[in-house]
Amino acid sequence: MTRQSISRRTLLRGMGAALSLPLLEGMQVSRVLGAGATAAAPRRMAFFFVPNGVNLPEWTPKRGGYDYDLSWILQPLNRVKDEVNVLTGLTQDKGRANGDGAGDHARAASTFLTGAQPRKTSAGNIRVGISVDQIAAQTVGNQTKFASLELGCDRSRNSGNCDSGYSCAYSHNVSWSSPTTPMSNEIDPRLVFERLFGGDSQKDRVARAERQELKKSLLDYVRDDARRLQDRLGQSDRQKLDQYITSVREIERRIDNSERDFELQKVTYSKPEGIPDDYAAHVRLMSDMMVLAFQTDMTRVSTCMFSRAGSNRSYREIGVRDGHHDLSHHGGNADKLEKIKRINRYHMEQFAYFLERMKAIPEGDGTLLDNCMIVYGSGLSDGNRHNNENLPLLLAGRGGGSIETGRHIVYDVETPMNNLFLSLLDRMGVSIDGFGDSTGRLPFLS
Repeated sequence: MTRQSISRRTLLRGMGAALSLPLLEGMQVSRVLGAGATAAAPRRMAFFFVPNGVNLPEWTPKRGGYDYDLSWILQPLNRVKDEVNVLTGLTQDKGRANGDGAGDHARAASTFLTGAQPRKTSAGNIRVGISVDQIAAQTVGNQTKFASLELGCDRSRNSGNCDSGYSCAYSHNVSWSSPTTPMSNEIDPRLVFERLFGGDSQKDRVARAERQELKKSLLDYVRDDARRLQDRLGQSDRQKLDQYITSVREIERRIDNSERDFELQKVTYSKPEGIPDDYAAHVRLMSDMMVLAFQTDMTRVSTCMFSRAGSNRSYREIGVRDGHHDLSHHGGNADKLEKIKRINRYHMEQFAYFLERMKAIPEGDGTLLDNCMIVYGSGLSDGNRHNNENLPLLLAGRGGGSIETGRHIVYDVETPMNNLFLSLLDRMGVSIDGFGDSTGRLPFLS
């Protein structure tokens, strides 16, 4: 057995392309080969934000513990139920007015990951806090190509008044690298793809532009390098590499198709906010970008906003023509609550797609999802009441074996959501004494 081990940082290179690789067996130094301990898969964390709260009675499972049934909204998670915890009872107190008056949607987004009260201003003197994802990125980001990845499906605005005197920066961002610096979301799948897999030099950028002009696949440029690598791999790794390259090509094909569809429509339609025009396809492409970034260890920290806070997007594709924000002020109206429930489930279908993709990718002795911690939720519970206690939250992934999943965990009312963040940071190797209004680590995760 003389197979040569492969560096975790191996790239398939070509002009204007630098394709990172998933974790292969050949990258794990084997005791059988007499070269030391097996390399462990890294842990990752990600956060998904949805706006306007949820239809909470249709979200919350009736029973706690392992023996619970998924609610109607959560039923799309059926195939990954054993990989997810439903968390009930957590609160983000700084999303409340606390004397600042109206502006609940802006506060819901800006406090979601920061746990800090935003300064009420629509001018340039914005201030909130560093978000949990960026605290992690500042510690582990030097181990990957990108410290973090911020994705979204609505174009970002960081100026102007978007909610009762609050700057648009508060409504359009959940990730903050400093109290005054939001991390704006990238919404174009093509730009994310090129950022992940394009080379960094000026020569690479020129070659990349040429490749796009010629409508050639990135894989055409790294084919020779891929063949050379195949000769060094065992059978299992060859199969894994083939599957990975196929998935990259499929995502590239979907991006190409969405851009072509837009080219056919642009004579009569203005350019949509993001590519493609279809919302579900857009969300799934952005989810695929995150999967690829985690699979190839280009980043270990990411966020994704399904929509900005207070979004009034309509969902005609599921028969909901009313704006989401308008519906959230339901006043107990049964028809509006029914439509909110359908929107919530539609969002859950997209999140389930992401988790299923993660679960389908082998990594080490388990799956990619096993080595992740994925938080999904909203900064509001009920959009009509604009309340911030008992937030609708999910925690998916086993955190490298440190989290026991498949449960509905019911916490005491007013348990700080920031306790969860301390617990996740511990698992990322980031130890801090406190975060926001935290009172300690969140119990019952393991």
